[in-house]
Amino acid sequence: MNMQLRTITVQLALTPYGDALIFGTNNGHEAVPGLYLKQRLFAWHEDSFYGTELTVQNAEGVELIILPAEQVIPFFSARKLLTHIDWNWEGSAAQLMELAPLLSASLEEKLYIPSFTAHQAGKLQWTWDEEVLRLAAEASAQAQAAHLELSLNSSFADGLQAAFSAAVFQRHYGTEAETGDLRSEYPLLFERSGAAGMDAASWLMAIGWKADTAPFRPALQLLEPDADADDSHWRLQLLLQDKRDASALVPVRLADDGEPHGLWPTAWSAHVHERAAGWLTRLRASMPTERFAPGGDVLAEPLSDEIAWRFLTVDSQLLLEAGWQVLLPAWWEAASRKKPRLRAKVSSGEGSRGGQSLFGLDSLIDFDWRISIGDADLSEAEFAELVARGQRLVRFRGQWVPLDPALLAQIQRAMAGMDKSQGLSFQDILQLHLLGSVDKAQNDNASEEQLLEDATRVRLEVELNEHLIGLIAQLGQRSQWPKPAVPASLQAELRPYQHEGYAWLAFLRRFGLGACLADDMGLGKTVQLIAYLLHLKDQSDIDPAQREAAIRSHSAPPEWPSLIICPTSVLGNWEKELQRFAPSLNVMLHYGSRRLDAGFFYGAAAQADVVLTSYSTATLDQELLKEFTWATVCLDEAQNIKNAQTKQSAAVRSFPALHRIALTGTPIENRLSELWSIYDFITPGYLGSSRAFNERFSNAIEKEHDVKRTEDLQRLVKPFMLRRKKKDPAIQLDLPEKNEMKTYIHLTAEQAALYDQTVNGLMERMQKLEGIERKGAILAALTGLKQLCDHPMLLTKEALPDTDAENRLDTSALIDRSAKLERLLAMVRELREENERCLIFTQYIGMGKMLQAVLQEELQEPVLYLNGSSSKAARDQMIERFQAPFPSAAESLLPSKDSASDQPNVFILSLKAGGVGLNLTAANHVFHFDRWWNPAVENQATDRAYRMGQTRDVQVHKFISLGTLEERIDEMLESKQQLSENVIATSEGWITELSTDALKDLFTLRREWMG
Repeated sequence: MNMQLRTITVQLALTPYGDALIFGTNNGHEAVPGLYLKQRLFAWHEDSFYGTELTVQNAEGVELIILPAEQVIPFFSARKLLTHIDWNWEGSAAQLMELAPLLSASLEEKLYIPSFTAHQAGKLQWTWDEEVLRLAAEASAQAQAAHLELSLNSSFADGLQAAFSAAVFQRHYGTEAETGDLRSEYPLLFERSGAAGMDAASWLMAIGWKADTAPFRPALQLLEPDADADDSHWRLQLLLQDKRDASALVPVRLADDGEPHGLWPTAWSAHVHERAAGWLTRLRASMPTERFAPGGDVLAEPLSDEIAWRFLTVDSQLLLEAGWQVLLPAWWEAASRKKPRLRAKVSSGEGSRGGQSLFGLDSLIDFDWRISIGDADLSEAEFAELVARGQRLVRFRGQWVPLDPALLAQIQRAMAGMDKSQGLSFQDILQLHLLGSVDKAQNDNASEEQLLEDATRVRLEVELNEHLIGLIAQLGQRSQWPKPAVPASLQAELRPYQHEGYAWLAFLRRFGLGACLADDMGLGKTVQLIAYLLHLKDQSDIDPAQREAAIRSHSAPPEWPSLIICPTSVLGNWEKELQRFAPSLNVMLHYGSRRLDAGFFYGAAAQADVVLTSYSTATLDQELLKEFTWATVCLDEAQNIKNAQTKQSAAVRSFPALHRIALTGTPIENRLSELWSIYDFITPGYLGSSRAFNERFSNAIEKEHDVKRTEDLQRLVKPFMLRRKKKDPAIQLDLPEKNEMKTYIHLTAEQAALYDQTVNGLMERMQKLEGIERKGAILAALTGLKQLCDHPMLLTKEALPDTDAENRLDTSALIDRSAKLERLLAMVRELREENERCLIFTQYIGMGKMLQAVLQEELQEPVLYLNGSSSKAARDQMIERFQAPFPSAAESLLPSKDSASDQPNVFILSLKAGGVGLNLTAANHVFHFDRWWNPAVENQATDRAYRMGQTRDVQVHKFISLGTLEERIDEMLESKQQLSENVIATSEGWITELSTDALKDLFTLRREWMG
């Protein structure tokens, strides 16, 4: 084929979606290749990037160029073509060349309308105004012929309309802002229902696209029964509402042939007669046939209460969607806006039966039901009377009250679900007040249908009396908590926030309400609880003789002591802190060799103020400990019961108590179920069953990130949780610049056995050794004992276990063999939850490597270790990485374990290699995993974080193994007894000068701490 064509004939077909399928032929009626035609036909078409963006498809041997619908009208109206080619247009192409300029003018001048046909099909499309197009086509015979052809070729007309609609969207509504403006100006255009009985013209007027020239608008009014005439029927009336004065209403009667009757202004007559038949058609399309009467007034049929109810609830909405004005009684509008309310009005007394003081979530409170429906406020008796009538619309005290059967059933179910004869519990009162709903205990076997019904039930409200208003106000506002004086016997000075925490615990106890003290690590949860325990003792008016008499008679004492349950690793810390801050408290340790059986436990515990035990012992002695009602049961590190299904969690829940307290720095570690577990201990049943809590909160918050449910849960837990963070401005002002704390930890059974074995072996050798050999043996034993306090593997010289095929390390066995390691891991986890960093100092390379391996595996983040073998380059690189800036505020919201960053936040250092000369101010926690004989050396190590450039308070944690030489040396350092400060500060050589008896006293393990 000669490709230097001078004449090309163009033909096309339009798809139902408006795309143009274009092909061409030459003078010999041979098909022109698609690429050749595209390059020439669209040589000046910028929208398709000169044809390069258009595709060519082969259809049964014919190559078709596909022009997208939105470009069809603009392209064929522009007529920008190569002039050296003679273009011929045949068939639909010729027709489009005539009509495109006319349609483009309509598009640019916005002389288009929404398609009524498309609206009926549930779509939004645009079409041309037929009258505008007809007038424009009269400009030429060719245009007239092309316009006439539209009525004869429906497939072409449909495709052209689709192309026109696409062009309108592209030109005028191509952005979200333009679409938003359209939706704001014509909201009814986007309603997919309605238009019943309308034609295109009336629909365009109904949606506001075209102006309605009539001076009135038709409206339907529902008329109430005439109370004076003892009429029980409702009626409908057609009205004409003056557009200039909405209060001017003219009644109109429509005959069944569409003929209107009435007295309207003369100027309205033509409009009324022109539209009346259409009104009747629209009415019949919107309401059931039986609603219409024959004769001169089709709306004369009286309506029963049932039909009036359907008109109010169903038909009126359909009529509104169909473009009608609907005038309903004013009381109905008010009733529709006001959802029925069910209120429990608490009696005006003190808040409990028989004048007793309120005590506990289970305390029962008298109340009366009040039901508000619309503007009517009903008593329980009045509500029952109205329901008994069996009507949906009832006149009561001169006003109409709508009684929706579905809502009535919900109200009745809600009332039945709360037995008025039993009263409301204080738990119900709190939930009603905080959430406007109450979550009664649910059966864990409830069906999904029951749970769904519960979720959609009528919301209950509570109307509090003055007493309860005051109490709940105090629960929610710290400023209103009573502030009892700090017990005189407390050997500590409470900071303001600690005094506040102690006062809060005492306040909640007064009302039998559990407490979760969830302050950050280092803020002194322990001393706050100790102040509370002293307060209990000061408030007790029990005669010691009464207690003794009860013990001798084997009956329950008038007031049982408090029970503290904590991890084994902090038992010693608790006993030390109780002895330090509250020496007046009689503390009984129930653990290890001091664990008593039932025969001796009763008498010993009855004489104590506090019984201290571990979670494991409490689980073993569950039957013994649940025999008594404790003054308080307190859980330290309460996250230990986060799994509610464990025996340990079930055991501590079973212990009866007048008050329950949970201490934890991490009330939620991973899942909301952990929070439920803690609250089910301190306030049993308050958050419902585990399944109900998951349905109501966990799934919605964790999976769907439901903001409303999150806020609801926050409101529920807030009264019983006090959580202060070190970052809180008020706390920052109270904290010291450097807070040093000692953490006392027991030895495991394995460590204790090895410790005894080492000491016994040394004592035997001391009888035979003298001079330098004796000193060497003592120093070797000293080192071995200190290493043993860290971990048995340092003494036994065992290697770390290998990692598995996935390079994971099984850390459980390592952690179980050292309470120090277990405690360190818990504390580091807690500070990492707060996105804080720490330094860990140890003297032993083996311990440093073990700490690095265990912490990296458990935290799943990099952990640095610097020791004497680290090169200068490695040392500098580690310091630079650790000192990197903290993440941004947005990044810090992400849990560190999920971060893709390799930023190290835990730095382990050899005491000698990393104790001096380093600036590590990124850390605000310092751990001394093992003790050094020289306090100055420890202080220098601490000063790696506590130095110029540090902007946060530094928490220093010194680990001490109870009953070991670590504790003895610490006592000497603190009391400065036996040795001068200068000697102690020099070296550990003085130990080698001690006599054998003095060595034995220093080294021998105090067995009372062993299990």
